[in-house]
Parts: sequence; structure tokens; C-alpha cells
Amino acid sequence: MYYLKTSSSFDSAHFLSGYDGKCKNIHGHRWVIEVRIKGKELQKSGNEKGMLTDFGNLKKTVRDLAESFDHSLIYEKNTLKPSTIQALEDEDFRLIEISFRPTAENFAHYFYDILSADGFGLADVTVYETPDNCAVYGEEC
Repeated sequence: MYYLKTSSSFDSAHFLSGYDGKCKNIHGHRWVIEVRIKGKELQKSGNEKGMLTDFGNLKKTVRDLAESFDHSLIYEKNTLKPSTIQALEDEDFRLIEISFRPTAENFAHYFYDILSADGFGLADVTVYETPDNCAVYGEEC
């Protein structure tokens, strides 16, 4: 089996509503999305001969995904008051509402689902919340 791995990062803030600990407060991370794809055979001809896939295509896809979350406040739907959202929008803050609690585990699954639709033969997705702490999601996990 062949594996390729690439990563990209983004900076954003989040909080864990209903959590009894420090992470209930808004705080930021440099999130890292690490993607590993797999395949049994390399391309036999053409521009990608001898490759699983073109690294450039994989890197661009992962980078675009990371950039879509960069420098934002990510929050779970129904965890902020409408007046709070409005006040933040009035200040031109970039807000991203998601349907799940913004944990590394949930992001790993979420990014896996998005990237698996791109046909790369996804093995797993690792999301680092800090340099030492990460969550991994994949069918083989």
C-alpha cells in the first residue's frame, strides 16, 4: 500500500458550550489538518506516471479547506445569542457556524467527510489542536 501525506494549518477561535473547564471560554488555536491518502497502485502512464496522485492537487485541496476556516470564530449552532452574533457581525468579525461541537475529534470527522468526496482514496485525517494534541478519524481507525 502506498501512502501520501500533506498538511495545512489555519488560525481560528472557538469555545465549547456546556463544557465545565477552561475551554468554555473563547480561545484560539493554530489548527493543523494532516491528510493521509492511500492506494495499492501507482499511475501507469501519463503526467502522473509513477505517482499515487499529483501532490499539487492534494496540497491545494487541503490548503483551500484550511483557508476557508482561517481567522474566524467557529461556533456551534445555537450556542450564541442572536444579539451576540449580530454584535460580532456589526464589528465585521468573521463567524463560521457549524452544526457540531468544535472539538478536534469532530473536526477530524468533518474534514474526512469533505475530503473523501474529492476521490483521493482517503486513509485518515488528523487534526492538531496544539503541537502535542491531535485527533484522528478514518475508516481504519
